[in-house]
Amino acid sequence: MTIRNLEHAVDPKSVAVFGASVRQGSVGRIVLENILAGGFKGDVWPVNPKYREIDGRRCYATASELPAAPLLAVIATPARTVPGIIGALGKKGTRTAVVISAGLTRENGLRQAMLDAAKPYLFRVIGPNTVGLIVPPAKLNASFAHMNPQPGGLALLSQSGAIATSLIDWAADEGIGFSHVVSLGDMADVDVGDYLDLLAGDARTRAILLYLESIPNPRKFMSAARAAARLKPVIAVKTGRHAAAAKAATTHTGALSGSDKVVEAALGRAGILRVRGLQELFDAAETVARFPKLEGSRVGIVTNGGGAGVLAVDRLADLGAELAALSQETIGKLDRVLPTNWSRANPVDIIGDAPAERYGASVAAVAEDSGTDALLVMNCPTGLASPAEAAQAVARLAKEGMINGKPVLTCWLGEKTAREGRRVLQEAGIASFETPAAAAAAVSYLSDWSWAQKALMRVPSGRGEDVRGDRQAVLDIFRKAASEGRRMLTEPEAKAAIEAYGISVPETIVVRTGNDAGKAAKRLLKQSEKIVVKLLSKEISHKSDVGGVVLGIATPEAAVEAVHGIEERLRKTGEAGKIDGFVVQPMVTRKGAQEVILGVGRDPIFGPTVLFGAGGTAVEILDDTAIALPPLDNVLSGDLIDRTRIGRLLAGYRDRPPADRQAIVRALNALSQLIVDFPCIVSMDINPLLADGEGVIALDARIEIEPSDVEHAGPNPALAIRPYPAAWEKDVVLKGEEYCLRPIKPADVSLYPAFLAKVSPEDIRFRFLAPRRHFPDEMLLRLTQLDYEREIAFVALRKDTGELAGIVRLSSDPNKETAEYGLLVRTDLQGRGLGWALLKHLIDYARADGLSVIEGLILSENTKMLAMGREFGFKLAPHPSEPGVTIAKLKLR
Repeated sequence: MTIRNLEHAVDPKSVAVFGASVRQGSVGRIVLENILAGGFKGDVWPVNPKYREIDGRRCYATASELPAAPLLAVIATPARTVPGIIGALGKKGTRTAVVISAGLTRENGLRQAMLDAAKPYLFRVIGPNTVGLIVPPAKLNASFAHMNPQPGGLALLSQSGAIATSLIDWAADEGIGFSHVVSLGDMADVDVGDYLDLLAGDARTRAILLYLESIPNPRKFMSAARAAARLKPVIAVKTGRHAAAAKAATTHTGALSGSDKVVEAALGRAGILRVRGLQELFDAAETVARFPKLEGSRVGIVTNGGGAGVLAVDRLADLGAELAALSQETIGKLDRVLPTNWSRANPVDIIGDAPAERYGASVAAVAEDSGTDALLVMNCPTGLASPAEAAQAVARLAKEGMINGKPVLTCWLGEKTAREGRRVLQEAGIASFETPAAAAAAVSYLSDWSWAQKALMRVPSGRGEDVRGDRQAVLDIFRKAASEGRRMLTEPEAKAAIEAYGISVPETIVVRTGNDAGKAAKRLLKQSEKIVVKLLSKEISHKSDVGGVVLGIATPEAAVEAVHGIEERLRKTGEAGKIDGFVVQPMVTRKGAQEVILGVGRDPIFGPTVLFGAGGTAVEILDDTAIALPPLDNVLSGDLIDRTRIGRLLAGYRDRPPADRQAIVRALNALSQLIVDFPCIVSMDINPLLADGEGVIALDARIEIEPSDVEHAGPNPALAIRPYPAAWEKDVVLKGEEYCLRPIKPADVSLYPAFLAKVSPEDIRFRFLAPRRHFPDEMLLRLTQLDYEREIAFVALRKDTGELAGIVRLSSDPNKETAEYGLLVRTDLQGRGLGWALLKHLIDYARADGLSVIEGLILSENTKMLAMGREFGFKLAPHPSEPGVTIAKLKLR
């Protein structure tokens, strides 16, 4: 259950306040006063058996006495009374309540009693332990906040009531208004995912601000956040770091996958801009809601003070923004309008005596440079020129806060002298900041948000992300370990598992004695200059920590000595009984290769994670790693590499050629597929993975499993993002031609232009209920970028050519009860049963996914589609408000 019945919290026509009081300072008194003082136009009914009247209004004793069912109830009564009130309200017909009362906990059973009372009525509870709910456009302040916020376009969802009231106070002084302020409290029922769903479709909300302390339902949160972030900016402060779990990690990956890195990865994957502080919420919202997303983050700076420019550059570098490199053409233009002693570089220092004309010409030239994505214009007060006139010159160039289609951010330094210039800029719709650091931060918000938005619109360059591993081979390995009660795989077992998914490993020979090691060494040394001998133990995971790895062995005799040395070292520490044998393998030496680590961890909130970074024995000390949420594809794996320092080294430097990036990407994709296929994997790392121009090879690997989960088949239900549903791929033969029916993939965007070119205008009109000639790239990206949680599309591809022949799509409401379908088959391929096959496949999927109803809108003249609907058992009825449109509805259960 998500947004069902939550609409009553948006614009209720009646409110009942349970616990309303005449006692000054009581919560019930303040809530009632706030509702009345806020100018709420609907009915307001106080409820408290102690009073007959409050402030001239009749006070009711119970819910049953109310003149009608209130659309919204506000409950501020002792905790023990709340379940009974919820039950009485549900019986009366109310479906939504804000529970301000605290003390309803799992421990005392009152929280569950409240939920049990709500369940029969699909009753929604916001809270408990909340400050309340404020909807300024509806003039509703159902809270005990100390002041009433102004109406505006920002929605605030806060898991802390204290933070919510502080932000209201802060916003009032800044002249910022809200569409919603929601204190979510303990989130017993309604959580942040539910409200994101609600606000995504709210026309009055232009941006959503989140203050998060926890995320109780990560998959629902990710799905809701991705849906909302596609439509409007979502900006979050997420507090709390939970690194303690890393201390007990068995693999390096567990120790390195700190929860805050996972949160960063999750928010980025959801298209959310994360900021660190409360003031930044407003600054970021004002910036990203004002401009379209950037294609890059190259900033051109124009300033009349070199020092201010240097401050801005330093801060931009700290925040990861990029300073634009000006073209020679731009430098030539600036040479013609600037004094000879100008900086001749970015920042463009136009000298302290710069008049308005010089400002205008310089800003225009930098804006015209194709190498700039955004502009930062700065002014330092001097006695030689007017800051206000400089501001006017910039303002004359701007249109909707942009110059030449590029965002303009300004910083007029100072206070008394700068005030008039800032006023001019703000009245012209240009973003203005008081310090270089604040202006640079605004640029970073815009670039970071743009990157997050692109994470929602990923299009891999090809289909290389598909990994076809030998699942049965890996399952056999895991079964053997589980049958012995082991969580940790041996090194040979772990290497065999990753090799089954396409990751190269050296030849490995397992031996029991020193003499056997000598024989193995003799054979391997025929192809390798040197070999390695390692301890094999089911109990000791980190072999180097106990002296269990000997490198650089050049003779069989040295291999025998290496075994004896390992045995002696473990005998001294009392661990000789943990020796299960020894591993002999070639010593892989690649001059110029980089050591990297790949890993899988399990976050307590977001579930499985994939790690990449600088590897080797000092991996924790180097601390150069990045985290991503699986499933991954080529582009997401590439992004993961690029978020590390070693990612830049892998691109090549000085005399070191670049490593095979695609080989690293394939290895990351393989790990991602392993965690999708095997829910039993707890953690895994490959360290080191050697990477160079020849490819990659894993020198060591460790895998930890949960033995009781080995027989649980994938896809892994713990994934925060639902993976590609590969089980729904099938081949069909229709009138002698073979087609592949499968879920849509991001790469399918490239198939759309040729497909649409062979669909007639009439079929386009039938599908979209109106004529349509142009399909923007962004629309096509949205059609192919699905999270598979609420939306699914199946494509039919011709097996002989790979061409797109038809598409059927299903979009579910957030409640996962009802979904709308749409079907389009290429005009020249109609009449072959392709539409029928696609629709049947979709219905089978919808039924398996637990949907109750699927429905579609069909033009009444679209006789073929109406006939198909009848064949499948859809009930057809005229649309109540759209003439010429038929609603087709099929009940699945």
